[in-house]
Amino acid sequence: MISAFERTVAFRYLRARRQEGFISVTAGFSLLGICLGVAALIIVMSVMNGFRYELINRILGFNGHITVVGPTEGITDYAEFALDLEGVPGGTLVVPMIEGQVLATSPNGQSGVIVRGVRPEDFLSQDLLVDSVKIGLLEEFGSEPGVIVGTRLAHRLGLNYGDPINLISPQGVPTAFGTMPRSVSYPIIGIFEVGMFEFDAGVVFMPLDQAQTYFRREDKVTQIEIMIEEPEQPDTARNVAFEIAVQRNVGGARVVDWQQTNSHLYGALQVERNVMFLILTLIILVAAFNIISSLIMLVKDKNGDIAIVRTMGASRGSVMRIFLLTGACIGVAGTLVGLALGVVFCVYIEEIKQMVQFLTNTQLFPAEIYFLSQLPAKIDWTEVATIVAMALGLTFLAALYPAWRAARIDPAEALRYE
Repeated sequence: MISAFERTVAFRYLRARRQEGFISVTAGFSLLGICLGVAALIIVMSVMNGFRYELINRILGFNGHITVVGPTEGITDYAEFALDLEGVPGGTLVVPMIEGQVLATSPNGQSGVIVRGVRPEDFLSQDLLVDSVKIGLLEEFGSEPGVIVGTRLAHRLGLNYGDPINLISPQGVPTAFGTMPRSVSYPIIGIFEVGMFEFDAGVVFMPLDQAQTYFRREDKVTQIEIMIEEPEQPDTARNVAFEIAVQRNVGGARVVDWQQTNSHLYGALQVERNVMFLILTLIILVAAFNIISSLIMLVKDKNGDIAIVRTMGASRGSVMRIFLLTGACIGVAGTLVGLALGVVFCVYIEEIKQMVQFLTNTQLFPAEIYFLSQLPAKIDWTEVATIVAMALGLTFLAALYPAWRAARIDPAEALRYE
């Protein structure tokens, strides 16, 4: 147990007089280093968690968790095939779909997009899609000719609700003058915003029957997407995809899960997250070394005081606890301030971003590069506890050597040279 005497001396060493100002400055920098290291780790890891969470949620809500990709000629009898796939374990929704790349044009510009032809009832069964439609009536989708486009695509082409959008397919139409691109104009009956730039700027939804006519597929689809329960769990989607490939008659189709489709993005996020954790941990490590240097300087400066205290009856353990408590106070104070700073920053990160953008007149988080339109932050309290425990552990270990060195001082030798 730490006695009142040891606490008094330890706290006294943290408050330096004028002649000891330099020691206090180094201790202050150590505290600041711990504070910034903990805050930076919490902020960066929370942003990485939020980025990963938002991306995966949008990918899983927008795309199928498992995709059966048909051969070049397409999948025939897709309605019966979809009914058969509805019996897979954990399956919640099966969506036959036509997907093709086209060029979207308007008098104001042009952009390459992906057209997705889906049945109206399947579109209405996906909560993310339904909730993302900002303009238009969902009842119009499928009841009359028209398409639903993303907000960024509409903005890029200068279009609004009710305006016509021209879609040019690379699958040409044979004419007397050769093969000509197929061009059809559709009215915009809805505008959606998912919050992910890639989808908002590059996807157009079309009723399945219209897509079959446009892509000249007649009674065929290009793929079938399956939604399952808990797709984010490790190996869940992979196991279901394996079962479909082995136990279902998929013919010449390929079966892929969402982790295979987005493996480059998923892997990059995980690697970046681990590397950032290691790099930012170095800040705390450097601060821990600052604690060692400041405490060693304190021990050197207090040789005479330590010798006097020892001659008055203080044990080696008591001296060691004094300097351990001094180092621990720096570590605890820095960690708590860093914890508070990091959590507050994560809670108000979007407001802080907007304020900095306003003051600097720059765009800090361009959606074209980072996919998402807002800077996300998701605090993982288990991870925060790990960061706090690591910071406290490093600072405690940093105080061990100087405290041991202080306890080993011989009072006679120290007083001889005072």
